[in-house]
Amino acid sequence: MARSLAEAARVLRRRAGALPYLILMTDERRGGDPLAAASRLPPGAAVILRHDGVSGRASLAASLGRLCRSRRLRLLVARDARLALSLRAGLHLAEGMRPPAPFRLARRRPRRPLLTIAAHGMAALARAHRLGADLALLSPLFPTVSHPGARPLGTLRFASLARRAGLPVAALGGVTASRVAAARAAGAAAVASVGALSGSR
Repeated sequence: MARSLAEAARVLRRRAGALPYLILMTDERRGGDPLAAASRLPPGAAVILRHDGVSGRASLAASLGRLCRSRRLRLLVARDARLALSLRAGLHLAEGMRPPAPFRLARRRPRRPLLTIAAHGMAALARAHRLGADLALLSPLFPTVSHPGARPLGTLRFASLARRAGLPVAALGGVTASRVAAARAAGAAAVASVGALSGSR
């Protein structure tokens, strides 16, 4: 039986340190139950809740928060700092976004919330570094179902960007269990996925 992405990603635990080494990104367009997918994640992994256009997002976020606490997972909310702060969760931002003042203030506390930022090139990585992000999600490493027209970075370009990023970088885009070793060799500190972890295609 083929190894799952969660099993393959264990090789990244030491490199990731205190950061999540495996990240599930929810996507309402791809289907799948975020709670069921999160319940299959190993301790030390993280969930980034997107589901922007879904009514009841706050309720879903609260349920995910309880599940993540019970399973020793990290929860991040995409693009909504107010919701993230209300849940004591981290915040994930799209490329070009900036964390609002209340979230920046919360990050001065001893138990500061995680901040991750999406990036597609060097300028975005440099900006994420300047903003003090804990982790940049660099994509797409490989061809991906989520963005079929996007040109993948490939391992050589990814490695070059990761070396110069100034902060840890997670590989996103087409990452499967069989590609974790390549992502790790290219300098990824973590891997992130939609379909390979949610059970969607």
